[in-house]
Parts: sequence; structure tokens; C-alpha cells
Amino acid sequence: MAQELITALGLVLVLEGVLPVAAPRLWQRGLAQLSNLPPAMARILGLVSLVVGWLIVRAEQ
Repeated sequence: MAQELITALGLVLVLEGVLPVAAPRLWQRGLAQLSNLPPAMARILGLVSLVVGWLIVRAEQ
């Protein structure tokens, strides 16, 4: 179980690093737009991301 969790964390970090390496200006513009969102909208986006990720993990079991 611990090995799978470490592997999953590594995969997340790899995927998170792709956009800043491939298109740093696009990544910076996206972050700037996200920082301008109201906190409630950021929370909703985070919740949607969490639920979608959870559903993907559950579908793989």
C-alpha cells in the first residue's frame, strides 16, 4: 500500500511539472487567472478536482 501511494505521488508530481516545462508562460497566465478567482470559486474547483480524482481512483479498484 505504501509503495502504491509513493508511486501515485510521484506520478502527480510528474504531471504537475509537465505544463511549466512545456509552456511556462501559459502556466503563469493560468496561475494568475486562478489567483484572481474569489475564494469560494477556488474552493469549488478544488472540490470538483478532489471528487473527480477520487472517482478515478475508485474506478480502478
